[in-house]
Amino acid sequence: QVQLVESGGGLVQAGGSLRLSCAASGRTPSRYAMGWFRQAPGKEREFVTAIRSDGGSTSYADSVKGRFTISRDNTKNTVYLQMNSLKPEDTAVYYCAAARGPYVSTLQGDFGSWGQGTQVTVSS
Repeated sequence: QVQLVESGGGLVQAGGSLRLSCAASGRTPSRYAMGWFRQAPGKEREFVTAIRSDGGSTSYADSVKGRFTISRDNTKNTVYLQMNSLKPEDTAVYYCAAARGPYVSTLQGDFGSWGQGTQVTVSS
């Protein structure tokens, strides 16, 4: 089991930037792909982005391509989500998740460990 703690959420104006962090601990976090998901009020949780265990491959939802960047530092067991050009529709609780294996997936069922979430609010 991998324990995950997100940080970095907050309130930002449209067009602004935020960087989320996800600190991982427990069962060798560097062995697992990591992902970010989000859930807006009244909506289902959705995939945002994911990164392979070695950082060599990434995947993004179409809605965030070109604006968000996922990265990881395995020496610090930390995953980052840099969010630029934020829009009001990016408002959501953002969750960090650890996959069950090393490869990128967009499916929530492939992720076995989840953080508690961090709120991101983008004002217009």
